[in-house]
Amino acid sequence: MKIAVASGKGGTGKTTISTMLAYAADNSQYIDCDAEEPNGHIFLKPEIEKVIPFTLPVPEINTDICTFCEKCSNACVYKALVIVPQIKKVMFFDELCHSCGTCSYVCPVENALVEVDKEIGKIRIGKANHIAFVEGLLNIKEASATQLIVNLKNYVDNTKTVILDSPPGTSCTVVATLEDSDFVVLVTEPTPFGLSDLKLAVELVRNMNIPFGIVVNKHDDNVDLIEQYAKKENIEILYRLPFSEEFAKNYSKGILPFEEYKNDFKNILKTIEDRI
Repeated sequence: MKIAVASGKGGTGKTTISTMLAYAADNSQYIDCDAEEPNGHIFLKPEIEKVIPFTLPVPEINTDICTFCEKCSNACVYKALVIVPQIKKVMFFDELCHSCGTCSYVCPVENALVEVDKEIGKIRIGKANHIAFVEGLLNIKEASATQLIVNLKNYVDNTKTVILDSPPGTSCTVVATLEDSDFVVLVTEPTPFGLSDLKLAVELVRNMNIPFGIVVNKHDDNVDLIEQYAKKENIEILYRLPFSEEFAKNYSKGILPFEEYKNDFKNILKTIEDRI
């Protein structure tokens, strides 16, 4: 089964929950789709066995034979290409390019516009104890990790319990991660901000028609914000991870109490399996 772990905002403990789920499963694969800032490796400490560059095709224009007809720029809905025929000038804004190939398709002059590979990130593959590890890492200054995430999911091993650590929020990168998942774990914290962003995440998952449940991180018995909301919306709270100062201190050192909570997280996995 494929379980995506998501959150409406950053800093709720999404990676804590996803790595602990991966550790608790007997035969698991952890895929860090938070490619702009992957940090699952800090806790799982994998041995990286392979690094694969991830490239996308981008246009390259030969101005010696280009007629500056503007067909490519007119066809580009993302405005990544600008042609100024009066001065025979070509401007390409690679951060706007979606590598769709339309510009090369409409170009009427052979070899005036060709596509070349541009590396936008890397995929790292390895192993952390019994966990198969895959991580996407977007290069600095790149605008979007969506296509890297889509490619990451080609490495899903359906013979394992797959844990997809999603980027935070509700953007395209999150949709790309959650798509085709069997279940989504929404991680939140018992604060007004946590609840506000949880509501956005719930709306997204419901629109995608994926079964889901909530894990409350840093749970406080004296705060029932999430409890009230979950009851009102008829959403199952899968687990409440209590706030612990010692837990927080160890977390800051890259240490998580995997063994201490292993049985609890096995129970979460069993609950999810029953739901699916």
